[in-house]
Amino acid sequence: MKDIGIVSYGANIPRMRIKIEDIASVWGKNGKTISKGLGINEKSVPSVDQDTATISVEAARAALQRCKINPKDIGAIYIGSESHPYAVKPTGTIVGEAIGATPDLMVADYEFACKAGTAGIQTCTALVKGDFIKYGLAIGADTAQAAPGDALEFSASAGGAAYIIGKEDVIATINHTYSFTTDTPDFWRRAERKYPSHGGRFTGAPAYFKHVTSCAKNLMEIVGTKPEDYNYAIFHQPNGKFPIKAAKLLGFTMDQIKQGLVVPFIGNTYSGASLVGLASVLDVAKPGDKVFLTSYGSGAGSDGFDITVTGKIKDLAREKAPTIAQMIENKEYIDYGKYAKITDLLFWE
Repeated sequence: MKDIGIVSYGANIPRMRIKIEDIASVWGKNGKTISKGLGINEKSVPSVDQDTATISVEAARAALQRCKINPKDIGAIYIGSESHPYAVKPTGTIVGEAIGATPDLMVADYEFACKAGTAGIQTCTALVKGDFIKYGLAIGADTAQAAPGDALEFSASAGGAAYIIGKEDVIATINHTYSFTTDTPDFWRRAERKYPSHGGRFTGAPAYFKHVTSCAKNLMEIVGTKPEDYNYAIFHQPNGKFPIKAAKLLGFTMDQIKQGLVVPFIGNTYSGASLVGLASVLDVAKPGDKVFLTSYGSGAGSDGFDITVTGKIKDLAREKAPTIAQMIENKEYIDYGKYAKITDLLFWE
């Protein structure tokens, strides 16, 4: 897959934030116990007029602002999310119309918990490699749901990132991709249910860590690399503890993962989590940098990517769209009452 890869990228993170300590104070002793040790200080909150569609549109526009691609040359749009605004009606058609793509377009919404966005990148890469399309647009975005008082409420947030995949002016080549998938029911949401359920501690060792470490080890074996060969590494970040532990288990250092570790500041953006982390890395990456990415989606599976930053990144107008660091700092704090109201949190089943 040489010379196929990321041509441009963009992201979108809602301005509003709620501090984790404010959520914990509402739920008393149990809330403080849950929040302690998550490694999350605050999380992003979508406003009443923000959803997966609007976040995807803004991320896609940011990617287009940074490059000279005509949106009419985009031949496919795949949007990964577990919070698509419609149960029956694609989000991808909304994005295509909003960015000015033509009707000569492949579109599909993907759902595989938090790794559906990276699945979209794999699809676009294959279509570009096969010369079916000139450019593909892959997006991972979510406005994640969590029941009041549940452990997920302390992490579930909103945000997303978009990647244009092509063969021309590639800023980061996708050298290889590999996936590891099993039927492991650690997290789920039944049809017509507002909030997801999860397996508690089961979401750790047999779910997240088994898939992330297996995917990462197998990919490095395939491409013949070791952790020390990479400048940056990004792992799916459902909280602040898991990606750090996964990195240590695999032999990566804190210096390699800290640039892409954004969950302490914005929470878990689900399908956007690993892709927002990658965007943060690309905000500062230099030609020749090697990047390792492993996503994770409950149910369960991981997608791994071996990536090399090219000299073309110096030509990308990164300044034309906000960086992840700028979006993290551009924030407005709200209290629990406003948070519950604008997210319709207290609507019960």
